[in-house]
Amino acid sequence: MNNISTVAEKPKIYWEPNEYHHVPYQIYSDGGIYEEEQKRLFRGPVWQFVGLDMEVPNPGDFKTTWIGDTPILLIRDETGALNAFVNRCAHRGTTLCFEAYGNKPVLSCVYHNWCFDLQGNLQSVAFQHGIRKQGGLPKDFCFKDHGLTRLRVAQVRNLVFATFSDETPPIEEFLGETMVSHMNRIFNRPMKILGTYSQYMHNNWKLYMENVKDSYHASLLHLFFTTFRLNRLSMEGGLLLDDSGGHHISYSKVKTDSSQDTEYETGQLRAQQDDFTLADRRLLRTFPEFEDGITHAIQGIFPTMVVQQIQNSLAVRQLVPRGPGECELFWTILGYEDDTPDQTDMRLKQSNLIGPAGLVSMEDGIIGSLVQRAIDCDSDKSTVLEMGGHSVENQKSRVSEASVRGFWKAYRTHMDL
Repeated sequence: MNNISTVAEKPKIYWEPNEYHHVPYQIYSDGGIYEEEQKRLFRGPVWQFVGLDMEVPNPGDFKTTWIGDTPILLIRDETGALNAFVNRCAHRGTTLCFEAYGNKPVLSCVYHNWCFDLQGNLQSVAFQHGIRKQGGLPKDFCFKDHGLTRLRVAQVRNLVFATFSDETPPIEEFLGETMVSHMNRIFNRPMKILGTYSQYMHNNWKLYMENVKDSYHASLLHLFFTTFRLNRLSMEGGLLLDDSGGHHISYSKVKTDSSQDTEYETGQLRAQQDDFTLADRRLLRTFPEFEDGITHAIQGIFPTMVVQQIQNSLAVRQLVPRGPGECELFWTILGYEDDTPDQTDMRLKQSNLIGPAGLVSMEDGIIGSLVQRAIDCDSDKSTVLEMGGHSVENQKSRVSEASVRGFWKAYRTHMDL
């Protein structure tokens, strides 16, 4: 494991100390800030979601992924343990595994055939003894010094996390009791993968994570949610935040809608379209999922992970920065092993709500770009995050930007801004 130093010059940015309700536009486009994020957030003392254990069930199974802009290899070894390495040969830096998924008994580099075992140890080098007593490695070459760059790995239920730093606290401490309890709620029995999506967005990664944490927008931006009464601010719900502010849960209960005498009934909202109908209403079929009555729950884990419950559509999302003004989102759609065929069918139909062309998520996919293109020209100005006040704490209403402010509280802490 490598400790990546977080001691570096602070990015040059003007931001009032301890202020979370205004965010400088510069933070979304500055290349120097983006590079500093790679050191302090993605390769710093923070746990990062890298996959699901069911994606690599057998010895030798691997998945390629990313932490920030660093390529990562998640692999299961012969003992059944999960290991995570930088997906890079220790010799000349060549990418080791190219496929999204696969199985390999040995990790062999295509460039010069350096071979590593599933624990990342260097096992052999082609022509290490040279030919006819000429060339080869020097006698003092130590194989133990040239293994793959290894990360710490931790697991909560099916969710696998990795970190570059020995200073990152235990995963349960990093997440906090409330966040772990919600993961236990969703991952309460064996699960199966129903499908995957990926989506490329032309905006800074933080704009998407703000959107995830902004429950206030959900029934204003999303016509489908409001028109078909799947998620409205007039439903019973709230926001739960951890002590750091960086993790959150927004939730609502569809059967508690009390939208009379609100903007939903006055015709003032773009997202309320009474003439918007479905030819096939089977998309709206649901079944009771959890005893607490919660039908919509979005959990955002700092910095770039989401656990999703939208009716019976369950998923995890992993966001990957691709530069100051671009990012890529990976969705994994889930069900339970003991689902009936009808329940699986309902989950698959509801998965049409999400993804790059989802009836809800397509709007989230473009809104960040609409922000990015409008703010890049005025980096000295700032956003306003004052819905629900200035605090970073639990809320009994979702008409609040408290969880967005919480993201910036955690961000400023890790970035030392």
